[in-house]
Amino acid sequence: MNTQDIVKALSAVRDNKPLVVNITNYVVMNNTANALLAIGASPIMAHSREELAEMMTFCGALVINIGTLDSVWIPRMQYAVEQANKNGKVVILDPVGCGASTIRTATARELAQSAEKLIIRGNASEIIAMAGEQAQSKGVDALDSSDTAVGAANHLAKALNCNVVVSGEVDYVVTPSKIYTLSNGHAMMPYVTGMGCTMSALTGAFAAIGDETGLSAAAVLGVAGEIAAENAAGPGSLQVSLLDTLYQLDEETLIERLKLS
Repeated sequence: MNTQDIVKALSAVRDNKPLVVNITNYVVMNNTANALLAIGASPIMAHSREELAEMMTFCGALVINIGTLDSVWIPRMQYAVEQANKNGKVVILDPVGCGASTIRTATARELAQSAEKLIIRGNASEIIAMAGEQAQSKGVDALDSSDTAVGAANHLAKALNCNVVVSGEVDYVVTPSKIYTLSNGHAMMPYVTGMGCTMSALTGAFAAIGDETGLSAAAVLGVAGEIAAENAAGPGSLQVSLLDTLYQLDEETLIERLKLS
């Protein structure tokens, strides 16, 4: 993929308004739903087992976020992945806090192994932990830099035949055959809860229209976050500014700002 492919993907999301099913955590439901709406997609927060099979027949993609994991949610997530597989849908897995507890690590690995079409989006510590390496983590926050997780991401991409997005000061998008580097974003972004979760949700929107690498979502959020931070006084106004920027982001700005290699 290149910059023009990303621009076309953004246009396709806005034209097609794909439905993205989110089984996500209580902390970020509002943030991620609004981000999907701002970019032009259609979000639904579906947590009931009774409707997941039906949802998977007509949605564009499934986003699973384990941020507020418990014993009730785990079987629902597993069932959703089964139904996504049955209907050929891409699963975006956000392994929030993987490595911070045994249940998070085990669940993240089980879901990843079950999904037939998979994109993993996490911070460096989560990706390293998923790959079975020693990671530094404090709750759901990464203490590792994104560049230290490239090897772990490459291992996961090849072992699971999936694509892996490592977010951080520099974002890495790792496929079984290529590694992309994105150098957008802003130092204020980690001070807003759910920024990585937002990237995962947007990844679902772009996967629904054909970008199964995760690259377009990382590129768009990086550029939008960079612009939003320049217009924000702090983390509170950054949240509002980000939604406005996602809604207003145009082709020229994306091409001008994007730092992709």
